[in-house]
Amino acid sequence: MKFANASISIFILFILPFTIFSQVKNIGLPAIKNYKRSDYKGGTQNWNIDQDKNGNIYFANNNGLIQFDGSTWNKYPLPNNTAIRSLKIDDQSGRIYVGGNNEFGYFKSDAKGRLQYHSLSALISKKDSRNINLIWRIHLYKGEVVFQSFTKVFFYKNNKLRLINAPRRFQFSFLIRQHLYFQDKVLGILEYKNQKLTPLKGTTALNDKEIWAMFPLPNNKLLFATLEKGLFTYDYNSITTWETEANSFIKKNTSLGGAIIGNKFIVLNSVLNGAVICDLNGKILQHLNRQKGLQNNTVLTSFVDNKNNLWLGLDNGIAFINQNSPFTFFDYSYNIGTVYASVIFNKNLYVATNQGLFYHSWNAPFKDEPFNRVEGTIAQAWNIQVINNTLLCASNSGALVIEQNRVSKTLDNRGYFGFKTIPNHPGYIIGESYNGFSIFKNSANKITYVNQVAGFDETTNTFEIELDNNYLWLKKDPYLYQMRLSEDLKRFDLVKKHAHISTSKKGIGSLQLINNKVYFQTKNHFYRYSDEQEDFFEDKKITALFEKIPTVNTIIEDKYNNLWYSYNESLGVLIKGPNGKYIRTEAPFSNLTGNLVNKYISVNTIDPKNIFIGLTDGLAHYDSQISNKFITKPKVFFESFSSTSDTIITGNLEKPLTDLLIPYQSNHVKFTFSSPTFENQENVTYSYKLEPFEENWRNWSGTSIKEYTNLREGKYTMKIKAKNSYGRESGVSEIIFTISPPWYRHFLAYLTYFLLLLAAIYIVSNRVKLKIRKNKYYETIEQRRLYLEKESKIRHEQHELEKEIERLKSDKLQIKILAKDKELVSNSLQVVKKNKVLNGIIHKLKEIDNDALDESTKFQVSKLNKSIVKEVNTDKSWKDLEKHIKNVHFEFLKRLKEKYPTISPRELDLSTYLLMNMSTKEIAEIMNISTGGVELARYRLRKKLGLNKKENLIGFLMSI
Repeated sequence: MKFANASISIFILFILPFTIFSQVKNIGLPAIKNYKRSDYKGGTQNWNIDQDKNGNIYFANNNGLIQFDGSTWNKYPLPNNTAIRSLKIDDQSGRIYVGGNNEFGYFKSDAKGRLQYHSLSALISKKDSRNINLIWRIHLYKGEVVFQSFTKVFFYKNNKLRLINAPRRFQFSFLIRQHLYFQDKVLGILEYKNQKLTPLKGTTALNDKEIWAMFPLPNNKLLFATLEKGLFTYDYNSITTWETEANSFIKKNTSLGGAIIGNKFIVLNSVLNGAVICDLNGKILQHLNRQKGLQNNTVLTSFVDNKNNLWLGLDNGIAFINQNSPFTFFDYSYNIGTVYASVIFNKNLYVATNQGLFYHSWNAPFKDEPFNRVEGTIAQAWNIQVINNTLLCASNSGALVIEQNRVSKTLDNRGYFGFKTIPNHPGYIIGESYNGFSIFKNSANKITYVNQVAGFDETTNTFEIELDNNYLWLKKDPYLYQMRLSEDLKRFDLVKKHAHISTSKKGIGSLQLINNKVYFQTKNHFYRYSDEQEDFFEDKKITALFEKIPTVNTIIEDKYNNLWYSYNESLGVLIKGPNGKYIRTEAPFSNLTGNLVNKYISVNTIDPKNIFIGLTDGLAHYDSQISNKFITKPKVFFESFSSTSDTIITGNLEKPLTDLLIPYQSNHVKFTFSSPTFENQENVTYSYKLEPFEENWRNWSGTSIKEYTNLREGKYTMKIKAKNSYGRESGVSEIIFTISPPWYRHFLAYLTYFLLLLAAIYIVSNRVKLKIRKNKYYETIEQRRLYLEKESKIRHEQHELEKEIERLKSDKLQIKILAKDKELVSNSLQVVKKNKVLNGIIHKLKEIDNDALDESTKFQVSKLNKSIVKEVNTDKSWKDLEKHIKNVHFEFLKRLKEKYPTISPRELDLSTYLLMNMSTKEIAEIMNISTGGVELARYRLRKKLGLNKKENLIGFLMSI
C-alpha cells in the first residue's frame, strides 16, 4: 500500500502536471534571444509589437513597419518615412493599422501578397488635419479602429473618419475588459461611452502623473503604471498606492508600460533596468536586464505572443524571451561555468563546475542573485556528493570536506572524480582518484583517509559497485574491469578485464546502477553478471524499455526510479508510472541538444518541480509540472514564390492563388518558406518536394530556400512542411502552378510540324526515287571504275614482282661476286705468302759464300737465284687483285668519297677490306703493315667518319 501511494504521488508529480497551464518561473532565467539592428535592418527604437493570425510578428520601428516570419525580416516604410509609434492588427480584415507623426493608415496585402500602404490621413479635412501630432495608441473597439494622439482621437469605420478633440490634452489610452479609457491631463481618466468621454471618479489625483500602462486586477480593480511615480490601484472610487515589491522597482527605475501574461502575471517595462515579471500580488518573479542577457536596459514596449512567449521592443534592438517553457537557466551572469554535478545540502544548492564549487541558498522564495564560490575551491570540481550526512567534493585539488560553505578539510591531495559507499563495510567509502582508488572511513561524523588500494592504478570517471557480490566494476574504454576488494580493503584480490560482454555485440556502451544492481549496456542491450556462472546474461525486461530509443551512452536513475538517458548529445527520460510502466519523454529536452556535458551527464532530481541539469555553459532548471502545451504543431508558409521574370506571391497573401501560369522562358523558379516558430528558431527544419518532378520528400534541412531550373512545361505542385525543435511536424502547405510550353511545343506548332512532315515526306519520296535512278547509273560507272582499278593494280603488282625478281637476281649475283672476291683474296694471300717464302730463299742464297763453291755449284746457285727472282718479279696477282677489288666495289668507293671527301686512298682500301669482312691479320698482310697499324688505321677511319665508340664501323660502311 505504501508503494502504491508513492507511485501515485510520482504520477501526480510527473505525468498529471503536463495538463496544467504554464506559469512564469522564479528560479533562473528563461532563454533569451536578442535581435540587433543588423539583423532586422531597421531603426534602433521599437515602440509597439503585434502578431497576425499566421504567427508573423510586426514591430513599430523608427524606420517603418518591421515584419518577422521566423526566417526573414522585411521592412515597410511609411510614405513620409516617419517613425511608426503605434501598431494594431485586425485579423478579420487582414489590415495592419499603423500610426506615426501626423500620419496614420494601414498596410494590406495586394493580389500578390505584397504589403501596400493605404493612408487614412487623406480622409481628414484641412481644418482637422492641423496639429494631429503623434499617433501613440491604436485600438480595435466595437467595430471601429481608434487612432489616438495627444490632441485628437479618430474613429475609423466603413472608410469614414470621425474625431473627438481632447478636452484638454490626452496622454495615453487603454482598452481594458472591452472598456476604452483615456487619460486627460486635467480631467483625469475618461471612459469612452456612447461616443462621449465620461470622467471616472477620483482619477484626477493622477493628473500630475503620466500613465503608461493599465492592467486588470481581480475584484474588478485596475492597476496603473506611471512613468516616475510608481504603481497605483483603482477600485472605480479611489486611487491607492500599490505597496509591493514591483512598485519599489518601478519607483526606482521608471515605467514605460508593460503587458499581461494570461491574466496571471504582469510585465513591467522600465527605463533604467530592463523589465520585471510579477504576479498579481506584486511579487517579482523574474528580472530581465542587461546583466541577465538583454542587450539594452530600456524597454519601450512588451508583447505576449500566441504561445505566451514575451517580446520586448528595446531602445536599441528586439528581444525574444522563451517564457512558455519548463526550462530556465543559470549562466555566466550567475557566476557559474560548465556544470558537472549538483546537490542540495543544508538549504544550499551546490554545483561542481570547471571553475570550482559554487553554492546558492535554497530557500523559498528563491532569491534571484549570483552563485557564490565555496571558499578554498578554485580548481576543477568533478563531483559534489552527500555521503553519510557529509558534503564531499571531488576536485582537481583533492578529496575535500565542505562545511559552512568552505573547505574544512582536505582528505587527500590527489585529484578525485567521485566517491561511493562500500557494501557490507558500514562507514567506509571508496574514492576514485586520478591514479587508482582510496579508502576513507566515516566515524563520529568525521571522515578520515585510510589507505590507497593496491593492485590497480588506472583511472576513469565511471564506476559502480554491485551490492550483492561486492564487485567494483570499472569501465575504461575499451575494457570493463571486474575487481574485488580484500576484506581489509587494502588491495584488490581480483582484477579481471573484459573486452566485451556479449559474443554477438561488440563493445561496452555504458555502466549504470538500476534498482541497486549494476547493468552493462551495449547497443541498448542490457546485461548483468552471474557470479555462479561467471558470465554475463541479458536482462530482456530492461532491454525492452530501450528498444525504440537511439543508442544511449549514459543512464542515470533518480530517486523516483525514473531513468534519464543521453544519446547523440541529447537527453530523454523514462518516467516510471504508478503501474510500474515507463513513459518515454524526449521532446521537452530537445532544446538542450549540444549543450550537455559529454560523458559527464548530470541530472539532479530534487522533486518533480525542481530538476537541475548540468550544461556546458551553466545549469538548467526543469519544472516538469509546467504543461507541455508549449509543444505545439508548427505552421509553415511560402514566404515567396518567384520566377526569373517576376515575384508571383509573397507570404502576406490571405488566400492561396490558384491557376498560376508561368511562361516557359521563366521556368527557373525559386521558393522561400518560413515557419513563425520563435522558440529555438535555429533548430527549425524543412522538407519539400515538387510533384511530379520528385517522388520523395527531401531530407530535413535548415535551409529555407529552394530553386528549380529548366522545368519542362506541365502542372506542378510544390509541397513544404516544417519541423520544430521538439520534433513536431507541421501540416503540408502547397502551391499549384503550371509552366506553359514554349511556342515550338504549342498545339498549333505541332499541327504545323505535322503538315510540314507530310510535305517533307512527299518531297523526300520524289527525291528518293530520283536518287535511286541516279544511284543505279553511278553504280554502273563505279563498277567499271573498280574493274579498271583492279586491272591496273594487278599490272602494277606484276611489275613490282618482276622488279623484285630482278632485285633478288642482283642480290644473288652480288653474293656470288663477294664470294669470288673472297676466294680471289684468299688466293692472292697465298701468292703473297709464296713470294714471301721465295724472298726468304733469295735472302738465304745471298748469304752463301760463293768463293767456297766450285764453279759448277756456283753456276747452279746463281741460276736458281735468277729463276726465283724472275718468278717473284713476274707475279702480278696482287696488282690484279687490287684492280679487281676496286672494280667490284667501285660504286661503294664512289659513294664513300662523295660523302667524305677528305678520306685518303689508303683509307678507301681499308674501308673496302672491312666491307669484305676481312680479318685484321689478313688486312695487315695485304697492306703490308702490322696488326697494330691496322687498329690505328681503323681508329683514324672511325674518327674521320664521325663515329662514336658505341657505333659499329663495319655496319656503318655496309649502310652506305
